[in-house]
Amino acid sequence: MVPVGILASWQAIASLAHSIYFPPLGTIFAAFGSSWGAAGTASRLVPSLTRLGIGFTAAAAVGITAGIPLGRSTSMRATVNPVIDFCRAIPAPALLPAAIVFLGIGNAMKIFVIAFVCLWPVLLNAIDGSRGADQVMVDTARTYRLPRRTLLWRIVLPAAAPQIFAGLRTSMSIGLIMVIISEMVASTNGLGHFVLISEQTFAIPQMWSGIIVLGLLGYVLNMLLLAVQRRSLRWRTTERPGGGT
Repeated sequence: MVPVGILASWQAIASLAHSIYFPPLGTIFAAFGSSWGAAGTASRLVPSLTRLGIGFTAAAAVGITAGIPLGRSTSMRATVNPVIDFCRAIPAPALLPAAIVFLGIGNAMKIFVIAFVCLWPVLLNAIDGSRGADQVMVDTARTYRLPRRTLLWRIVLPAAAPQIFAGLRTSMSIGLIMVIISEMVASTNGLGHFVLISEQTFAIPQMWSGIIVLGLLGYVLNMLLLAVQRRSLRWRTTERPGGGT
């Protein structure tokens, strides 16, 4: 009911305001046909999804691969923590000028800043999750001299998985934001470039259509990650109301 209420309120306010900057829904939906056909999707949505996919995947791979051993090693964590705290405190948009200087305005620059901003939630959650592994189970596995690979896959990684997925969902959200920012600063295609050009040329319905597509994209990507999370963690027992399992 909430989405219906928002759409109804939008339509009512737009009809009363008579503002070119806040068009009625009918005008915005009419812009979808011309802006988001096969050609529009190929030139606007596909480049953004490609950059997000590559940057997010790279960040996830590095974050999980580095986070698990860092979480299990106190000495490694003490050594690396100052570097992590310094790097994650840097706002990714502040890196755009330097990234443009070193990498140009092509896909390499955009993928780099997307991967940079996506890395930290995954890395930090992987570190905390692996630290939370049941120490009794870890000690038992070591007592029985189980291989490190078995210890990792059977005990540490399952314990860290819920937090890792939380980090992945956070990374996906901020990665999508970074896609739009990078495309607005320096790009000739993509969703961010389309929204910016539409605003600059006063194509307001097209601009709003791009913003709506961005919101829908974020929702769909989050739902996909949730589906993967539920399938991957279906082995977990969940607490039911009343204290049962």
